[in-house]
Amino acid sequence: MCAAAVAVMVALALGLVLGLAGCSVVEQQPGAARSSGSVADSAPDSAPGSAPDSVAGSETDSDSDSAPAPVPEPADPPAARQYPPVDVPGTLALLNTLEVKGRAPKTGYSRDEFGQRWKDIDRNGCDQRNDVLARYLTDVNAPEGCKVLSGVLQDPYTGETIDFRRGAKTSSAVQIDHVVALGDAWQKGAQQLSPEQREEIGNDTMNLLAVDGPTNQAKGAGDAATWLPPNKAFRCQYVTIQTQVKAKYHLWVTQAEKDAIERVLSTCGA
Repeated sequence: MCAAAVAVMVALALGLVLGLAGCSVVEQQPGAARSSGSVADSAPDSAPGSAPDSVAGSETDSDSDSAPAPVPEPADPPAARQYPPVDVPGTLALLNTLEVKGRAPKTGYSRDEFGQRWKDIDRNGCDQRNDVLARYLTDVNAPEGCKVLSGVLQDPYTGETIDFRRGAKTSSAVQIDHVVALGDAWQKGAQQLSPEQREEIGNDTMNLLAVDGPTNQAKGAGDAATWLPPNKAFRCQYVTIQTQVKAKYHLWVTQAEKDAIERVLSTCGA
């Protein structure tokens, strides 16, 4: 009896163990399926989601970098800004504001009375001589920025074309003329101006032109009554500049000078 009872109890215990093991396997299978499903769900969220962001960012940067740079407006050609327009009524009206009287003595005149030669009064970093050369010459070669080494001048005083080459024996072919000569200015009011005002007259680009050297030497300190450019086509601009400069610095004219300016202006536009 005892042996039979023990055998029954062992059989029951073994059956109970096997039953519990089967339940454990069945309960774990759904958990395993959910874990697999979680991996599958996360793949589309990460891979497809990150790839478009990266591509979109790349396209945006590319569009920004490859956008065409704005094209600068072309500068006005030198000829467009060379000489003042001729306004006959305006110049005549300005001429009539100038005092008319005789020349004062030239006593005490010196070029030094008009201050430093070619002083950079407009403070652009270049002296006035090179400023004027750069303004009126074409095909300008100035590799250092200021100093003009060469260029071509369409000379207003003669109408001729002059090749300018900087050098001890060549620079004088093109000279910088004071349209109102400093000697003339001295005898017609500049003596009464301050040293600073005289220095301004000597370096004011309104009063400076690049011209043929020998013709400039022939002019000397002449006013409109004693000298006019051989190139008649430029005479209207020439007397216009003289009138503007004399008005700006409160210089006077002689009667003969005023008459000469009026005669020139009477031909302008004809």
